[in-house]
Amino acid sequence: EKIAAEEIENLLLRHPAVIYAALVSMEDELMGEKSCAYLVVKEPLRAVQVRRFLREQGIAEFKLPDRVECVDSLPLTAVGKVDKKQLRQWLASRASA
Repeated sequence: EKIAAEEIENLLLRHPAVIYAALVSMEDELMGEKSCAYLVVKEPLRAVQVRRFLREQGIAEFKLPDRVECVDSLPLTAVGKVDKKQLRQWLASRASA
């Protein structure tokens, strides 16, 4: 099923440790696509904590991010929006490394 990135990002931003959030899709041989949440956080946060928080927000299990990456900052486009293309490239380079 299709997952609305904005819905998940808005829920992630409700977490007290999350400053910025971006959800992107990543290629998966078995599933076709999976999702990865990139987070800029105030304090260390583990994937299990993120998923638990989202479940507490009432999110459907299939919408949970398959992967969670905490980063120092999110790349921005020239107009100041999160550069999701760059985030996907990060994922691809990490997968091939």
